[in-house]
Amino acid sequence: MTLATASADGIPSARIVLLKGYDATGFVFYTNYNSFKSKQMEENPRACLVFFWKELERQVRITGIVERVKETESDAYFVSRPEGARVGAWASPQSEVIPNRDWLEAKEKEYADLFKSKSLERPDHWGGYRVKPVSIEFWQGRPNRLHDRIQYTLSEGSWVIERLAP
Repeated sequence: MTLATASADGIPSARIVLLKGYDATGFVFYTNYNSFKSKQMEENPRACLVFFWKELERQVRITGIVERVKETESDAYFVSRPEGARVGAWASPQSEVIPNRDWLEAKEKEYADLFKSKSLERPDHWGGYRVKPVSIEFWQGRPNRLHDRIQYTLSEGSWVIERLAP
């Protein structure tokens, strides 16, 4: 999914992240808490998620409030990841400038060697975020460009459903 965030002064940024779960409380993904996206979400806890299926001419756009998931939820997901991905969470100072690829590979080897003799726990700087939706828009493309757009907006605990013009 595309995750769009903005800094406290409103400068936007978007990137692709993996949706790892959803339920009645929101949509969950995981990342390094020191990453650029995390810093933006900590400054401005609002985000937009976009799912797009070109072949079906469909899109779902979700705007919402961002919160960190519970540590226990992050721990549970972390241990389900492949070992290489868990080592990578320790080795990569995500979004920071690094000298070169060799430096990163050396860090990966350093952490892989370290965790041969101890448990591979989740680092404190890595975990999940939940986007709690306040609006969800479903878009269906049409050949005549009179697309269908249905918007759900959370208002006082209930969802208001409205049709939008294309």
